[in-house]
Amino acid sequence: MAKNYVSNSTESSRMFKSNFLESLSKVHFSVPLFIFIPVIVCSSWKSLQPGGLVWYDFVLTVLGGLFVWTFTEYFMHRFVFHFSPKGKLMERIHFIFHGVHHDYPNDSKRLVMPPSVSIPLATGFYFLFAIFMDEFRVAAFFSGFMTGYLFYDMSHYALHHANFKSPFWKKLKKHHMQHHYADSEKGYGVSSDFWDKIFNTKDGKREKAELNQT
Repeated sequence: MAKNYVSNSTESSRMFKSNFLESLSKVHFSVPLFIFIPVIVCSSWKSLQPGGLVWYDFVLTVLGGLFVWTFTEYFMHRFVFHFSPKGKLMERIHFIFHGVHHDYPNDSKRLVMPPSVSIPLATGFYFLFAIFMDEFRVAAFFSGFMTGYLFYDMSHYALHHANFKSPFWKKLKKHHMQHHYADSEKGYGVSSDFWDKIFNTKDGKREKAELNQT
């Protein structure tokens, strides 16, 4: 992604002439919590109903959903949000998807997915998983998957707006800031750098050089 302009303003830039479309593109960071925590609780409850999963099977399935989310986060960020647009229309779509975030990385209203995007995506993933699992297992798996999504969304907001003292969070913030301000073709993981290590998209050379200078 070409880095043409970066604003550190926390204010939102306008993307649409339509006030309705503009409203759909913005959201307070807490909104996903109100939408998806009830979904996670209800899914977990359903999977543990009589005839459903035993507790250890439930835990393993939830962990499986969490793990699949980490890959989904990496894959979507790298190949969907950072696709190479060709033509004016695709450039516009790319900007709406993710380009606006790179131009205005601290825009407080565009750091978590708006419900206009997250709800259709979550619904699509649920029915995709339901093809391969029964109703009790898919409920547990989806609970873990959506927990991973919420952790990603809240982490993303915090990485841009919080000051950390914990070494873990400081390292994760450094990883994400390098993606924004140093090399947007590295560091696709937001809530974890695990898949960046696996697929060699972690900016290790830069980090090693910085360590050598300290």
